[in-house]
Amino acid sequence: MTAERPPLKPTRDPRVTLDDLVEVLLNKGAVLHLDLIVAVADIPLIGVSLRAAIAGMETMLEYGMMRQWDEDTRAWAERSAARRALDLRAGEQVLARMPGGHLLEDDTRATWRPGTVHLTDQRLVVLRRDPREVLWQAELAAVRAVRLETERTVGGEPRTRVRVHLADGPGALLSAADPGHLRDLLARTCPAPLALDSPGSARPLVPGPDDRALVEGHLWYHEPRRDGPLWRGGHGRITPAGLVWKSPLDARPALVVPAARIIAAHPGTGHGPGGEGTALTVETDSHGTLTLAADDPHRWAGALRSLSGSPPLPAA
Repeated sequence: MTAERPPLKPTRDPRVTLDDLVEVLLNKGAVLHLDLIVAVADIPLIGVSLRAAIAGMETMLEYGMMRQWDEDTRAWAERSAARRALDLRAGEQVLARMPGGHLLEDDTRATWRPGTVHLTDQRLVVLRRDPREVLWQAELAAVRAVRLETERTVGGEPRTRVRVHLADGPGALLSAADPGHLRDLLARTCPAPLALDSPGSARPLVPGPDDRALVEGHLWYHEPRRDGPLWRGGHGRITPAGLVWKSPLDARPALVVPAARIIAAHPGTGHGPGGEGTALTVETDSHGTLTLAADDPHRWAGALRSLSGSPPLPAA
């Protein structure tokens, strides 16, 4: 059973700045209890009784608030954006929409063309909005294989791409904000059985071992900054491939540590946002020593130690 988040507790610090206030509102939230009486000449005229919770949407959802509104709003936004962007056929339904792109390849060059990847129950389309152009599209009935490929950018950062093979053509190499999710959706939606490695392979499309999450959930990162480190809340994920952490305010992960770079992990070694004993340190040979915090630091540290080859933590 997943442990419930602890209740919100009020805090007060007269030294806070505007940046601190925004960080608290996004990651922790604030509860307002206001009773106000407006009087003129000592005669009460207007009464105000206000009870409000203000927080970032991620925090609201973590505490079970506004979930249905969030789901309905996201679904409506996806449908509206898709209708504006795509010329949908009669009865065609949009299943997913995410930032991505298409690699245009010819005999002399290969160029990435950014756009938006649309997956419907009939087609896979990469569309550029301005100027409007369909960069690439294929009927789902023609898709025969899908696989994830990893390449390194000019800066050396790994990027996962989606290779799509077609029955009647060479297919394409696509980028996507969530390539694993796109691959899984294609596996469930395409009418023909899909192969993972090649168009002729009979192997079904299944998540690879590096996609399995060992631990996943809310994670704090003590991010180094010029004016001193700052605790930031976000989403962490540990797989056999390594550790990834991303803030909801960032466009891409701020922390990516391959498993081979993790040396050791130690839980409960400091004071985190959740209180004493919630912090953990991670020793790496690529990012130095990292400080993280979680509601269950022993669980996170155990998963990280399994990647580093360190002995398991002693039983509590």
